[in-house]
Amino acid sequence: MRYPDLPNINQELFVTPTADQVFADKPSTHAPRILLLYGSLRERSFSRLAVEEAARLLEAMGAETRIFNPRGLPLADAEDASHPKVQELRDLAEWSEGMVWCSPERHGAMTGIMKTQIDWIPLSIGGMRPTQGKTLAVMQVCGGSQSFNAVNQLRVLGRWMRMVTIPNQSSVPKAFMEFDDNDRMLPSPYYNRIVDVMEELMKFTLLIRDRSDFLTDRYSERVESAEEVSKRVNQRSM
Repeated sequence: MRYPDLPNINQELFVTPTADQVFADKPSTHAPRILLLYGSLRERSFSRLAVEEAARLLEAMGAETRIFNPRGLPLADAEDASHPKVQELRDLAEWSEGMVWCSPERHGAMTGIMKTQIDWIPLSIGGMRPTQGKTLAVMQVCGGSQSFNAVNQLRVLGRWMRMVTIPNQSSVPKAFMEFDDNDRMLPSPYYNRIVDVMEELMKFTLLIRDRSDFLTDRYSERVESAEEVSKRVNQRSM
């Protein structure tokens, strides 16, 4: 089909998405793979406890989970990328099909521990983008009243990392009051919200994981790739 009213379009690379294309791939049958990150090194870290509750819920819903322990992870660029903790994190990011990020709010923002983990996950490794098209759920824990500063920042980072951040989110105020002496979360509307968020993450992951390549295929990148190929093929011999 030609598009005479779109003179700036490369007609050969312009694609009209269809429902058949979206649902062309056969659904995967393995358990959805979810990586969970938390943003505190405290011995009793409430962001870690919230992540552990989230992992239990995800596993009950049929997911396979991994929780990354940030202890020992160097500051971004303070060590070479071959550092064992950096490699562990990057391998888990590549393994995953979805993620959960949970940070405490400190001074009205996510913690440096949380940001360092995300900073060590690059936008690309060689020709591969380790987070593009993967799902993301964001959560935060608060020492005082409920706030949404950290989850709002995490959403910005998720978009920057080209992830599909689900609409729902969790913010747990006065987190020190929401866990019992066995480090299990008490029944509450805040716990119910985490159940909601994990349920939504599972739904979006099942919907998107087999279609991430199609969903992240971009006209601008197809044009750029075609132009690079043309330059390479048509360049004069030196």
